[in-house]
Order: sequence, then structure tokens, then C-alpha cells
Amino acid sequence: MKESLEQRINKARTLIGDAECILIGGGSGLSSAAGLTYSGDRFTTNFADFISKYDMNDMYSAGFYPFATQEEKWAYWSRHININRYLPPALPLYKNLYELVKDKDYFVITTNVDYQFYKVGFAPDRIFAVQGDYGKIQCAKGCHDTLYDNQSLVRQMVAEQKNCRIPANLVPRCPVCGGNMEVNIRKNGFFVEDTEWHAAEKRYEDFCGKLYDKKAVLLELGVGYNTPTIIRFPFERLTYHQKHTYLIRINQEYSEPIEENAEKTISFDEDLIDIVERLKI
Repeated sequence: MKESLEQRINKARTLIGDAECILIGGGSGLSSAAGLTYSGDRFTTNFADFISKYDMNDMYSAGFYPFATQEEKWAYWSRHININRYLPPALPLYKNLYELVKDKDYFVITTNVDYQFYKVGFAPDRIFAVQGDYGKIQCAKGCHDTLYDNQSLVRQMVAEQKNCRIPANLVPRCPVCGGNMEVNIRKNGFFVEDTEWHAAEKRYEDFCGKLYDKKAVLLELGVGYNTPTIIRFPFERLTYHQKHTYLIRINQEYSEPIEENAEKTISFDEDLIDIVERLKI
């Protein structure tokens, strides 16, 4: 029989309170719950012209649209980046999550590319953003491993675009090979993992390595089955193999534990905002 919400909240609070280490896994469901939704009114309000011209359905699938020109591609992507990376403030759900763990020895691994963990105050050297960052661009063919900040360029593209196109002079070119540039998010085999990416990966691996003899909590938030090999499956393995490690999984669609970890997992299929708020108290 499933325990009541209050029973599960109390158990999770106790585990978090007693934890020596907390590893946070943030998936797309976390940012969606925070308000960064990629469909519905937020999409139709901000992309009406693109929807009319290209028959787009949502921001996620629109990211794979085969634009005929770089001027069209960057008109879409600059707006996408602006409303998901630069315009949103630090959101309340992420703030509450930070308040929950800020005094603990924590680490964050996330597939989200919207920079929210950084905005609310999580230490940059305790974050591993595996899938990249909307705020960076790279050579589209990955000819070299340098990343470039795009904030000023993105804002100029947004300000100057007309009829779903940016001026040709704003199209970014690779400073090494002269080819096209791309957003530094993992969507093909050319994703650039720069020096900092590998340093963050090493810090993440080191943090996981010290869980063996610690009271640890894995706090998995909004992680489904889009890229389960990055967070979901590794968290299940850590829970299974590490004696003092427990998993707290918050996911309205995929909250159930695997059978082997049933006694070491607290599952929540309730509203993510509400659960984090109640855990914080």
C-alpha cells in the first residue's frame, strides 16, 4: 500500500536533514514545472509569426526545423534563446531548491540548458550541465573546442529580425574554419565538450565516488526517459550499489522505483513545486 503524502514528505525531510551529501539530478520536467514550458500559450504567444510561416508545433520540435537559410535559423534560435535563457529571472522553484540544499555538501547534474541553477546561486563548480548552455555558440562542425558567449549577439538578432529573418551581417561564422556556427547544445555528433565541460565531468565523478561511505541522498527532479542514461539510470545504480544512499524521485509521470530499489526510494507523483516547497519547510 502506498504511503500517504505526509508520510513520504516526513521521510524525505529526515533523509535530507541527515544527509552528508546530496546529489541533485535536474531534468526537463524541473524547468517545465518552474514555468519554462515549450508548448501551449508560451509558445503561441512568442512565436506566432514562425508558427504561421513554418507550421511549428512547439519549441522543442522547432529546434530541429530544417531552415533553408542561416538568416531564418538564427531568427528562430535567437528568440528561443532569449526567452528561455536571458529573459527569465531566477525562478521560485529553483530558488526553493537552492534553499533546501545550500547548507549541505551538494552537487548538481542537469540536462537543462537554461542556466537556472546558476541564476539562483548554486556554485558553478558544483554544477555539471551535460547537454550544454543556450548562452554559448560553437563551430557547427566542431572544428575546435572553444565556446563563445552569445548574449549581445542574440539580443541584437532579436532586435533586428524581420519576417522571421535576421540581417545577413549578423549571421555568425566560425573564426577558425569560416563555416556556420551552432548553439552549444547536444543535438548531433558535433557537440563541443570544452575544457570546462571535462573539468565539470571530473568533479561530478569525484563527488559520486565519495558517496560510498557517506549518508547520501539523490534528489531526482523531473527526469523522464528522453535521456535516461545521463541521470535516471546512473541514479538507480548508485542507489542500488551504495549502502547508505537513498533516492528521492519527484516525477508526475515516471515516479516509480525499480524493484531492486523499492525500499530505498521515496517517490512523489504530485506537483513538483508543492513537494519542493514542503520539503524546504
